[in-house]
Amino acid sequence: MTALPAMLRAASAAFLLAGPAVAGLGSFLIPIPQAVAADSGPFVPGTTDVPVMPGLASAESEPLVFDKPGGRIVQAVLSGEVPRQAVLAFYDQTLPQLGWRRTADRVFVREGEELRLEFQQTAQQTAQKAAQNTKAAGTAVRFTLTPR
Repeated sequence: MTALPAMLRAASAAFLLAGPAVAGLGSFLIPIPQAVAADSGPFVPGTTDVPVMPGLASAESEPLVFDKPGGRIVQAVLSGEVPRQAVLAFYDQTLPQLGWRRTADRVFVREGEELRLEFQQTAQQTAQKAAQNTKAAGTAVRFTLTPR
């Protein structure tokens, strides 16, 4: 008779220990170093489904990320020495393969979310233009993901 409660306790303990890992909460039991958690890999920081174009890198230390019941809000800036037209061509070709649909110039939608690409100048590019009085070769693009 005592074998059943002991087995039940052992099974309960196993589920309690394995439950967070199975549910995707592995960091609850095993802390993940911040450097590893912050590394976006091949995706725009703050997203898991918008790829980074080769030649672009994060221009900010941390993206702006809000996860709310109505959807997520993400803002991240990437920059690099690539032409603006190459960036547009890359995302016009790549995003539809991932389920995004272009609705306007530099605007894509998918599953209740809207992604905007806005080109801007970095402080370094502004300084280069002022010093050289020429166009800077670098490109900075802000990715803004909002609920639709």
